[in-house]
Amino acid sequence: MGEAGMGRVILLNKPYGVLSQFTDKGTEGSTRATLSDYVTVPKVYPAGRLDRDSEGLLVLTDDGALQARIANPKFKLEKTYLVQVEGMPSEAQIADLRRGVVLKDGLTRPAKVSQIAEPNLWPRDPPVRFRKTVPDGWLRITISEGRNRQVRRMTAHVGLPCLRLVRWSVGAWSLEGIAPGRWIDGAI
Repeated sequence: MGEAGMGRVILLNKPYGVLSQFTDKGTEGSTRATLSDYVTVPKVYPAGRLDRDSEGLLVLTDDGALQARIANPKFKLEKTYLVQVEGMPSEAQIADLRRGVVLKDGLTRPAKVSQIAEPNLWPRDPPVRFRKTVPDGWLRITISEGRNRQVRRMTAHVGLPCLRLVRWSVGAWSLEGIAPGRWIDGAI
């Protein structure tokens, strides 16, 4: 990704509840947080989206060609997510995710999936609901496509509703060392 002539790249740790756009085109009088609350660099735009209820790495750039390469599924750029799910994932559920699952918009590409220990992440605001009677687990899921709410739909499809979703990396870019709501220059 780091070829000469590449435009500006910003790596933002998008907090929970923030829209992946610079203005809120929602209802009149809406006061939802947007990227403009965190990034004041002119003429950079998100390369892909991250849902309002998801957190983590959002790549912004002023390079239209790079933006298209990051966002377009035909380039198969890998994106890795740390996913807290309701329930303890079984080997069968993990195997289903690895093979690909059939969603309403078709079969997903195979994913790289592993069960992980709870990662050392910042506390989420608001916190994830806790239920004493229902255990939860963590998965590291890497996909090479980007359908709408894909990871959430995949885990729900195998019986593991998503409680928290943090995008950790996009291609060679990672969230390592970036606090929530902060950004760094992403030149590689």
